[in-house]
Amino acid sequence: MDQLITHSARGRAQPMFEPVDPGGLGMPLYRAVKRGLLQAIEAGQCPPGQALASETELAASFGVSIGTLRKAVDELVAEHILVRRQGRGTFVATHDQARFLFQFFHVERCDGLKEVPVVELAGFRRGRAEEDAAVALGIRTGEPVIEIENRLLLQRRPVVHDRIVLPAVNFKGLTEKRFAERDGTIYQLYQSAFGITVVRAAERLRAVLAERGNSRVLGVSEGTPLLQVHRTALTFGDKPVEYRVSAVNTAHHDYVNLLSRPT
Repeated sequence: MDQLITHSARGRAQPMFEPVDPGGLGMPLYRAVKRGLLQAIEAGQCPPGQALASETELAASFGVSIGTLRKAVDELVAEHILVRRQGRGTFVATHDQARFLFQFFHVERCDGLKEVPVVELAGFRRGRAEEDAAVALGIRTGEPVIEIENRLLLQRRPVVHDRIVLPAVNFKGLTEKRFAERDGTIYQLYQSAFGITVVRAAERLRAVLAERGNSRVLGVSEGTPLLQVHRTALTFGDKPVEYRVSAVNTAHHDYVNLLSRPT
């Protein structure tokens, strides 16, 4: 779908979309509108934090009704790609601590206390992708990667040991200093410094026993029961951008993931 750039009443450059042709789409109108909006966001024509044009302007641009446009926007809001701010409009979502805590961090104390973890860098190096990381990231075994270890503290207690693998080609210029001195969450760094927006993640969980690396980072004995989480973070088009293996000490904390959330 070709796009032109115009200016909305809000005074910001906005992509102007060609009207949707209902005759040859093979999909509902609102999904075609959703696809057009996603393409503009992915291409950087609607950058993170920018307000969209009004519903009236967008509907006219796509040549659809307000209801059709709103249905497309509703799905993007539900997927945390757009965010509505009462009285201000609809914006392209940015990564911040609130989004991290709500969408991506599922560890909380057994009594329900949930907080942003204190993150301590435990290791940073460049290496070559091993088979499991290569499969998860869709790259070849042996390709250059950046490997990061973090220790996450909750209530001053080490609870999570993260091992993160990043394709080096996507994160050129990332150094240990830049990573350690970032302002905000890891996903904020990806978005602001490298133009990579994590939109969702796929996870697999299993029970394991602590091995030497977990023991050192979490301060537990080898053989202590832990929860292991394999996560692949995905950007637009379900393209993998990060592979993470987390060991969680569940002695005082739970892994909580709501299958549905109230609207």
